[in-house]
Amino acid sequence: MLRNGHWLLAATLALSFTAAHAEVKPKVDKLDEAPKVALYIGNSFFYYNNSLHNHVLKLANAADPAAHYKATSATISGSGLNWHDVESLFSTAGMASYSFVGDNEVVMNTRNKKFDAAIMMDCSQCPVHPQLKSLFGESVAKDAEIVRKHGADPVLFMSWAYADKPEMTEQLADAYTTAGNANDMLVIPAGLAFARARKEQPDLVLNVEDKRHPTLAGTYLAACTVLASVYKRSPVGNPYHAGLDDKTAAFLQNVAWETVQDYYRK
Repeated sequence: MLRNGHWLLAATLALSFTAAHAEVKPKVDKLDEAPKVALYIGNSFFYYNNSLHNHVLKLANAADPAAHYKATSATISGSGLNWHDVESLFSTAGMASYSFVGDNEVVMNTRNKKFDAAIMMDCSQCPVHPQLKSLFGESVAKDAEIVRKHGADPVLFMSWAYADKPEMTEQLADAYTTAGNANDMLVIPAGLAFARARKEQPDLVLNVEDKRHPTLAGTYLAACTVLASVYKRSPVGNPYHAGLDDKTAAFLQNVAWETVQDYYRK
């Protein structure tokens, strides 16, 4: 048993430790409006399981069928943000300049503003890696400026910790939130949703064998978190379950919604 003085010292040290590791809070908690057309810029964390953007679209269009949301994804395996030429993605002659509809019919797209938002993530370690974290900050600032120049909202996607490195959760959360605050960007707290799901249901597998990339459940959780943060729609009760059983889908929907509410709470 600790004497009173020792107990007070221990309590003070515990409080100091907690304060020193407190999560950075986001400045931006919503976009002015949900993006009708979104661009995802990232790597294999996005394109696993038939691409994150497809699952987000199915959730968003199920929640609001009249909206007809659209999205496309530009991904490079293993890439960091600095691998992407974001300016070229907004070129009228390049990305999304045409679409295939019906029986292989090509339709040329003439929309003046191609994308309403660009959802971006760095490589899985880049924001916290000693040699790359400064490049992360530089890339976010540069790309946010390019996206805004083209009339779209830049958004950061907070990635998740490796399954065997849970300490990455807080590190990535602070890095993404700090970068988002510095550039007045919305941040999607997917990494925090993964950590919450692991804590509440440890037996649910969110990563494949490499402990990094997402299982279908992981991708679905990330998609629900995007729906809740970018589209401001609760995923709870959404009929799209991505082929997951109803119980698992309901659990992930609730985790995503609760994580977003907690993250943006002032």
